[in-house]
Amino acid sequence: MMAGSAPIRPWLTIIGVGDDGTDGLTGAALAMLEDAKTVIAPERVIAELDLPGKHIEPWTGKFHDSVEKLLKRRGEPITILATGDPMHFGVGTTMARHIPPEEMRVLPSPSAFSLAAARLGWALQDTDCFSMHGRSVSKLALFLAPGNRILALTSSGDTVRHAARLLVECGFGQSELTVLEHMGGTAERQIRFVAEDADRQSFGDFNTLAIACVAGEGAKVMSRAAGLANDVFSHDGQITKREVRAATIGALMPYPEAVLWDIGAGCGSVSIEWMRLARGASAIAIEPREDRRAHIADNSLALGTPGIRIVAGTAPKALDDLVRPDAVFIGGGISREGVFEAAWQALRPAGRLVANAVTLESEARLLALRSSYGGELSRLSIAHAEPVGPYHGWKTAMPVTMWSIAKGAAT
Repeated sequence: MMAGSAPIRPWLTIIGVGDDGTDGLTGAALAMLEDAKTVIAPERVIAELDLPGKHIEPWTGKFHDSVEKLLKRRGEPITILATGDPMHFGVGTTMARHIPPEEMRVLPSPSAFSLAAARLGWALQDTDCFSMHGRSVSKLALFLAPGNRILALTSSGDTVRHAARLLVECGFGQSELTVLEHMGGTAERQIRFVAEDADRQSFGDFNTLAIACVAGEGAKVMSRAAGLANDVFSHDGQITKREVRAATIGALMPYPEAVLWDIGAGCGSVSIEWMRLARGASAIAIEPREDRRAHIADNSLALGTPGIRIVAGTAPKALDDLVRPDAVFIGGGISREGVFEAAWQALRPAGRLVANAVTLESEARLLALRSSYGGELSRLSIAHAEPVGPYHGWKTAMPVTMWSIAKGAAT
């Protein structure tokens, strides 16, 4: 708001309600609901509330289509009823991306995560919470670890069964699952079972899934730290190897919500590890070969990063119109004319660029770039013990030259 200007009046009110309807609302929320003239809500919420004298509009069609229609009515007094906490995987977070906070009033109720943690006796700060509502169940793989606790929003009873199958496939079939239905309402119930028995159960569509992870023999246990084993990725040999990948990720410095361009992505190993390491981090994997793009897609699902964006094409042309990156990794094509220049120009201020080279020609290009731009050069030489007749010896892989640089804020 500009100094001296009139205050902006909120036109959008978002009220979180639980399964107990208006009984669980605060006095302030009840007063705002009483004053509301136009109320928009999911049909399930509308069916459970008595709202005489209100103009009721259900969410129609796809969620994002409804949001677009709502934005066209900007300034008109509107009240949205949402489940639980609208700012925790709810409509409030979506609207906050489109309108400033001074145009909204948000009154949350306890989230499904809070209610579930209270019923299970789980410390919420020590529990991984995420949503599978309208999202890929494969993200669950990101949180699987022995003894870990997970709370997840679901779309339906089928979501629970899909999640249980993923647990079984990953060797966590003995994990203890609790389905919490209609928390706070008259139909509330809990169903407890192990993942292997999910297909024998029936669930209501409105539920929250709790998972206490139990790893069986041969379970796929993968750390969130950089440097996953090469064989967890599907690839044709075009992969940034484990030790080099760990150093590369360290130089890229992932942080929450940051965007990575992975140029010459191969099987997507750097993109995937980038996304696994920081909350909300995203990656755009640019890869010209169709078979390798298929590897990226398979790996992203298997390793819990279904949101990766895969772009077909060759840099620099394929970089046109992409969202600006906070970090860039050039794993292939650094010698190609215009690749570095296009990436450097797009890179946000204070962003980081890392490029690796194995050939003399690409190494020469990195030496020239360092001479012009500065940055740090490292040479990584890795050796592994391998059989030599009845004994063992060191087999050295091709050395990798790594150049890393941070873009100055004034650039």
